[in-house]
Amino acid sequence: MIVPGPATRVFLAPGATDLRRSFDGRHGRVRSQLAADPRSGHLFLFCNQARNRLKGLCFAGTGLGVCAKRLARGRFTWPEVAVGPRVRLSAAALARLLGGWERTRVARQNWGRAE
Repeated sequence: MIVPGPATRVFLAPGATDLRRSFDGRHGRVRSQLAADPRSGHLFLFCNQARNRLKGLCFAGTGLGVCAKRLARGRFTWPEVAVGPRVRLSAAALARLLGGWERTRVARQNWGRAE
């Protein structure tokens, strides 16, 4: 589970991203699209077009790290490009996103959990 510290900011890249890119590709995307420094220690999240995969990029002091989540069923609620170049999330909003809650309203998505 991703648990950012109190000083860590979490940024989403709106719209779809090609998740096949390497560290360098994601590093460039943070610089160009999000206008941020990838080595700042903050967490940068990207989602694919189908919105069923999520990858994060963060700098852990000695190098870049990538974390990923793939859904067996369902889709992430992800902002469109029209929202702006980046969206900032709180730690609570990140936990809701990764836990299956919709960003804009309090409704849980069914991602194949046992009922």
